[in-house]
Amino acid sequence: MAYVDGFVVAVPKDRIEEYKSFSRKAGEVWKEYGARSYVETVGDDVPYGELTSFPRAVQAKDDETVVFSWITYDSREQRDAVNARVMEDPRIKDDMNNMPFDGKRMIFGGFESFIEL
Repeated sequence: MAYVDGFVVAVPKDRIEEYKSFSRKAGEVWKEYGARSYVETVGDDVPYGELTSFPRAVQAKDDETVVFSWITYDSREQRDAVNARVMEDPRIKDDMNNMPFDGKRMIFGGFESFIEL
C-alpha cells in the first residue's frame, strides 16, 4: 500500500495560475525522484464551516482559495529519501523563498494507507 503525504494550503485567487505552474514543476521533480503520484486539486465545494473546515484550517481569506494536494510513495522510507533529494534540488530550493502561498499556514503530514480499493 502507498504512503501518502497530504497538504492543504490557502492560495490567493489572483496567484492560482502561478501556483499551478509552481506545482507542475514541483510534481515533475517529485516524480523524477521516485514519487508514485503527485496530485493537486483546487477547491470547488469547500464551505467555510461553523466549527471546522478546510478554509478555517488554513485561515483562508476572502481573496484566497483552498488547494488540497497529495503525493504517494511506496513506503515511508522511500518518501523520506525522495523528500531529502527534492529539498536539495536547485529547481525546488530556488522556489522555496518565493512560493505563491503563505507556507506558514500550510497543513501537511504523512499517512500510512490501510485501505486502498
